[in-house]
Amino acid sequence: MMTKKFFYSLSALFLLFCTAVAAQNTPVIAYVNTAELIDAVPEKAQATEKLTSLSESYKAELQLLQNEYNKKYSDFITYQTSLAENIKLRRMQELTNLENQMQEFIKIAQKDIEEQEKILLEPIRQRIKEAINAVGIEQNFTVIYDISDPSIAFITPSAVDANPLVKAKLRIR
Repeated sequence: MMTKKFFYSLSALFLLFCTAVAAQNTPVIAYVNTAELIDAVPEKAQATEKLTSLSESYKAELQLLQNEYNKKYSDFITYQTSLAENIKLRRMQELTNLENQMQEFIKIAQKDIEEQEKILLEPIRQRIKEAINAVGIEQNFTVIYDISDPSIAFITPSAVDANPLVKAKLRIR
C-alpha cells in the first residue's frame, strides 16, 4: 500500500514536472500589420508629401507637353487641306514625335516616382523591421507573422498582437 502511494505521488510529481516543462516550451505566436505600422510612423507623412510634390511637378510638365501637342494638332486639323504634301507629312511627324515624347516622359516619371518611394520608405521599413526583431526577442515570441502579407490565411485566436508593442518601441501612437 505504501508503495502504491509512493508510486502515485511520484507519478503525479512527474506529470506536474512535465506540464511545467511543456508550458515553458510552448511557442508564442504573435502578429503585426506592417502596413498599419508604416502608416503610423510620422516620417511616412513627410515621405508622402515629397512624393505628392514630385508627382505634381511631373503632372505640370506633362500638361505643358499635352498643351503643345493639342495646339499643333489643332493647327494641323485646321490647315491640313491648304498645306503642301511635304509640310503635311512633316507636321504629322512632329505630332508623332510629340506623342512618343509624352509616352517616354510618362514612363520616366513613373520610374522616378517608384524609385523615390523606395528611397524614402526604406529607412522606415528598416526601423520597423528592427523594432519587430527587438520586440520578438524581448517578449520571447517564437514567431511574428505579418498579416499585411496576403499569403497568411489563418491566425490562431491565441496569437498576440505585437503592433502595440512595436509602436511603443518606435515611440508612436
